[in-house]
Amino acid sequence: MQQTIITLDLEGVLVPEIWIAFAEKTGIPELRRTTRDEPDYDVLMKGRLAILDQHGLKLPDIQEVISTLSPMEGAKAFLDELRALTQVIILSDTFGEFAQPLMRQLGWPTIFCHHLETDGTGRITDYKLRQPNQKQKSVAAFKALNYKVIAAGDSFNDTTMLGEADRGFFFHAPESIRAQFPQFQGFDRYDDLLAAIKSEL
Repeated sequence: MQQTIITLDLEGVLVPEIWIAFAEKTGIPELRRTTRDEPDYDVLMKGRLAILDQHGLKLPDIQEVISTLSPMEGAKAFLDELRALTQVIILSDTFGEFAQPLMRQLGWPTIFCHHLETDGTGRITDYKLRQPNQKQKSVAAFKALNYKVIAAGDSFNDTTMLGEADRGFFFHAPESIRAQFPQFQGFDRYDDLLAAIKSEL
């Protein structure tokens, strides 16, 4: 029997969108833009870093807001049940400097993500991708290791992962994105997504 790996996006699937929370805290509406709004991740991140510089905001300011966030209701139980069934890896375009407190609350699941570069004052000077299109490439690598991959995500930057997987699902995806990718079944409740994943195991 072929072994299975489940790959999940993080923000919007298991935890709130970090940049939206930070936008609400700072009152800077431009920081509300996410991969749901901007398909080009480089454009999105360079815009974010420019806004942070403009307002004198640094990594500790973002981490302070992250420390107040919790996983979405039901996320921990959903993840625990999946991990009891098979291997689960979170593939995220967030950064290790953001993710750690949220990973603690989720029971330290494995996460592949990117990292930030900062100067001595905590100013974010750049971001470094683990590799371009890391979600799709990770799924392709798991398949090359003879795993069946089931994936779930919510944004434009998840669609290559969903397409590469043996089965891909949207979760909490906006209708505008679902309409552009009708090949991926969409769910909004953990129980429904869990049932769909179980049917593929």
